[in-house]
Amino acid sequence: SCTPAVLRASAAAEAAGVPSSSLVCDGFLGQGATTAVGLGLPNLPMAKVPGHVDTQTDNELRDNLTSVTVNAVIENLTAAQPAAVMIPEPGPQDVVMEGSFDEINRFFYENGWSDGLPIVPPTRAKIESFLAFTDLPTEHVIGKLLPDNREATVWNVAVNGVMAGCKPQYMPVLVALAEAMADPGYGVEHSGNTPGAETLITINGPIIKDLEFNYEQGALRDGFMANTTVGRWWRLYLRNVAGFILHQNDKGTFGNTWRVVLAENEDALAKIDWPPHSADFGHARGDNVVTISRFTGGDVIASVFGQKPEDMLPYLADALISQSGWQLIFTVGMADGSYTPMLVLSPILAETMAKAGWSKGDVRQWLFENARIPAWKFEQYIVEFTNFYSGGRSMFELAQLGKANELYGVSKDPDRLVPLVCDPMDIQIVISGDPGRTNAQVFSHNGILGFPTARAIRLPNDWKNKLTGAQ
Repeated sequence: SCTPAVLRASAAAEAAGVPSSSLVCDGFLGQGATTAVGLGLPNLPMAKVPGHVDTQTDNELRDNLTSVTVNAVIENLTAAQPAAVMIPEPGPQDVVMEGSFDEINRFFYENGWSDGLPIVPPTRAKIESFLAFTDLPTEHVIGKLLPDNREATVWNVAVNGVMAGCKPQYMPVLVALAEAMADPGYGVEHSGNTPGAETLITINGPIIKDLEFNYEQGALRDGFMANTTVGRWWRLYLRNVAGFILHQNDKGTFGNTWRVVLAENEDALAKIDWPPHSADFGHARGDNVVTISRFTGGDVIASVFGQKPEDMLPYLADALISQSGWQLIFTVGMADGSYTPMLVLSPILAETMAKAGWSKGDVRQWLFENARIPAWKFEQYIVEFTNFYSGGRSMFELAQLGKANELYGVSKDPDRLVPLVCDPMDIQIVISGDPGRTNAQVFSHNGILGFPTARAIRLPNDWKNKLTGAQ
């Protein structure tokens, strides 16, 4: 949804002394109200647009606007707004409840602080055990998170880590994830968009084995504490600190549940001398790194057959194409390089390619050159199937205007093949999963709504001794 962006623009106008009125469809009024609270302006003026504009005839839309919306806009711009009333929150270290396990869980659930599963009560002692695994001060501010503009701190990272069922030694990973979430380039404010995309966390480095992350069979399934609880922490932190709550700021039409952490198989990478996923973001082999990226979904690529790359890659390219359609409509309609899908290869697939002398770069380049669709199909996605961005212009016209990558403007031929991405490096490749199976997984990325973002994991002094003591 675009409601948070509209409200932020309205807040800027109001702060400058310019009256505003944000037009908001019926289904997003609740999101608008909670976004306004996060902006510190709970009385931010909104004008309701009845129904959904995409499903109304011109006459229906005109009638709704003239009978409802226009009157609200006039009132918002001319009448004095009621005084703002902000409900105070508990202090960061306040004790909010004392009671039994069931009583605590009921209280947290009723206050919207849990994901519906039982949480581990965040007692002060448990929180302190997490704080022992970071050298950062308890009050250290990592950044502010939209839409609620609440501060991400070392303290509330630990609180939510306890609640998610993490072990204290996971704390360095959680802090790095909070830093990535707070990075403006990631765009956490889009986490509640209507397509319901969900973040996938990947992890690299020796810390995978230190903390016993699963990186082999069942790599994307729950069942291993590190993968599962750190993944759950992400969603709890989005809820409790950023402020994404269903029926309020989280407007995913259907939504995905949180994903377990995907740990890369660095033994397999070393065997074939391929760089880790984190190297795409400037980190060296051996660095402990987390990377986040938001995906709308994906699918398994079962039984990738072939004894050489030329046999296997057409299947993988077809999978990338088949999973890339809606994304072109919604956020990549301008073909501007914001689409970064992920391909997860089982180790045996990567080893087969490497044995033939192919590097990860070679695989990327082949997919870039061959995972293509006709220009007319791309234009169908961005012109015929949607009302976003293109203004009815062809790919060639968009490129000539500088609104699409020059790759899309080399010809007017509607049957020319155009790439899904603008650069081979836009295709993320991760090695993980069952070493004995010839399967892969493709994730379709939600364009500008969740750019891949990496952060180094900072270990505390005396990490190895602390880790031994914790185990």
